[in-house]
Amino acid sequence: MKWISALAGLVVATAVHAADAPKFQVDPFWPKPLPNNWIMGQAAGVAVDGEDHIWVVQRPRTLTNDEKAASLNPPTSKCCVAAPPVMEFDQDGNLIKAWGGAGNGYDWPLNEHGIYIDAQGFVWLAGNGDTDGMILKFTRDGKFVMQIGKSGPQTDSKDTTRLGRPANMTVDAEAKELYVADGYYNHRIIVFDSETGAFKRMWGAYGKPPTDEKLAAYTPDAPPSKQFGNPVHCVRIAKDGLVYVCDRQNDRIQVFKKDGTFVKEMFVETKTLGSGSVWDLELWPDAAQTFLMNADGSNNEVRTLVRESGETVGRFGRNGRNAGDFHWVHNLAIDSKGNIFTTEVDTGKRAQKFVVTK
Repeated sequence: MKWISALAGLVVATAVHAADAPKFQVDPFWPKPLPNNWIMGQAAGVAVDGEDHIWVVQRPRTLTNDEKAASLNPPTSKCCVAAPPVMEFDQDGNLIKAWGGAGNGYDWPLNEHGIYIDAQGFVWLAGNGDTDGMILKFTRDGKFVMQIGKSGPQTDSKDTTRLGRPANMTVDAEAKELYVADGYYNHRIIVFDSETGAFKRMWGAYGKPPTDEKLAAYTPDAPPSKQFGNPVHCVRIAKDGLVYVCDRQNDRIQVFKKDGTFVKEMFVETKTLGSGSVWDLELWPDAAQTFLMNADGSNNEVRTLVRESGETVGRFGRNGRNAGDFHWVHNLAIDSKGNIFTTEVDTGKRAQKFVVTK
């Protein structure tokens, strides 16, 4: 009888969550056309700052000659020229500023990947190129502040002096700690002091020490992997202190305390092979952070998950080229009102806005 009662309570709770799940409508006019004859390459990261401005990091080097034809010598057509890697937009889609690229005192990534704006307005950038092993910190105007790690040959998941093709990061403002999803080469979450860059701690799947052991490819019927796959693609911190990690190719979210203690794992679209289903996560901006929004570049959809259980209670998108469709949706961010912003890599090469309607 206790089991039946508990199950009935779960069904009621699930129905409430499903009814409360937000709905979205694409804004086909966001962003507005770029100035200066600029064009965007693969868009590999998106973040929202404290002013609800939207930041995109994109990859100018991924543009084809046809796309950047106006920059060739001689130009082969009137359009276009590569935009700078870091771009700040307002809510209406106007480009406010753009900057980035190689400079003195830091190693710019070979392949831009991931952006985060902390509570103080600092801009954090990562890269997953073959020799990328660093995180960069800039002011919002593009002034270099700090580099953690360095470019060069990859090492291993025990090395605390550098990263291994890091994917993304987030800052715990109160603790002044930077959490890094590391990454495309390493298999770990690693934490640094966000002001000095000093190493603090790290962990692998289930809170165990990270290893680089070669593991079998994910299959739905196999036991869950004992270690993170590649890539460890995102890390997010909830208001209640839980840390959410995207173990992308293993189709799962692992949840930890801030000290790396394992709490639980949740599986999403477990029949997804190849690049996996958990590309990015963001927390819904209500007081309880009731939902996790999940970008999935394999199935090309954004889904709404109940944060407590991982249950899917909503979804939008499909593979395609029209507004509202996706091709390799790679990242998402949410503003204070619940509007969602997405970026696409591979040949998608765009950012989109989805307005919350419920």
